[in-house]
Amino acid sequence: MGSGCCFRSTRGSKMVSSPVMTRMQTFLQKEMVREFLAELLSTYVMMIFGLGSVAHMVLGDQFGSFLGVNLGFGFGVTMGVHVGGNISGAHMNAALTFTNCALGRMSWKKFPVYVLGQFLGSFLAAATIYCLFYTAIIDYSGGYLTVTGPTATASIFATYLPDHMTLWRGFLDEGNNPALQGTQAVVIGILVVIIGVSLGMNTGYAINPSRDLPPRFFSFLAGWGTQVFRARDWWWVPVVAPPLGAYLGGIIYLVFIGSTAPREPQMLENSPVYEDRRIPVLPKTTSYPPMTSSLTPISVSPNSRPSVRPVPPLRDSIHLEQF
Repeated sequence: MGSGCCFRSTRGSKMVSSPVMTRMQTFLQKEMVREFLAELLSTYVMMIFGLGSVAHMVLGDQFGSFLGVNLGFGFGVTMGVHVGGNISGAHMNAALTFTNCALGRMSWKKFPVYVLGQFLGSFLAAATIYCLFYTAIIDYSGGYLTVTGPTATASIFATYLPDHMTLWRGFLDEGNNPALQGTQAVVIGILVVIIGVSLGMNTGYAINPSRDLPPRFFSFLAGWGTQVFRARDWWWVPVVAPPLGAYLGGIIYLVFIGSTAPREPQMLENSPVYEDRRIPVLPKTTSYPPMTSSLTPISVSPNSRPSVRPVPPLRDSIHLEQF
């Protein structure tokens, strides 16, 4: 009895779990779901490397540097593109997603999907870095989580305006975004490093709402308080300026470069290849001999078996070698 009961329960669990797994697999195979997860994971990877390098610079005098932060974010972007580039393009940046939608290169219905994935990945990365460096943060700050001052640690998670910068100068600095990022991971990573080492001193070069706002919100929840939003009223600039700068850069690129770029001749995307050459489209005027039936009508009686003459081979056949 006992073994039979166990057998029935196991069989029942398989019957219950199988439809659940099927529905889950069907759900995960949807295009927008895959793009959401790709943006989440790629942004998480980028932010883990980036925020971790910032934590080293803030908390450890012998372990981190500003150059290390630039390299951390640069290689983080590169790794993020490798994670989700083939699925969503690995934007990892709400400004880039906004620009693609505004310029008609992506549907607006995907905008909230991409941005939500980016924000959630960035928030989870901030939580991970907080857990990994918690003891170092408490030791460095003496247990007081502050935004400004000699032992401030909020800058691990978000950017803050330095004393020598004004709000609107910082706005212009954050709006200095690259025009339209390509899809080559190494090139994008190098670009991020170059922006950091050349323009990063003024504002910390957030250049990405998805990089700045979710970790800032996490630091608010984790104990740094409302000061993370009140400090010099800076919090909204990394959210607003990068999309505007990216959009302006995209327009400049399309007007002065994109419209004059030579286009390759169009080829059949799905045509087979023979000796490294694509088969050309046959002209519409080409005609071939009409195919006539080789079956001769015969009368069939109920007691006789019908006979059919064999079909001769076609006179004209097309071979790949003729092209």
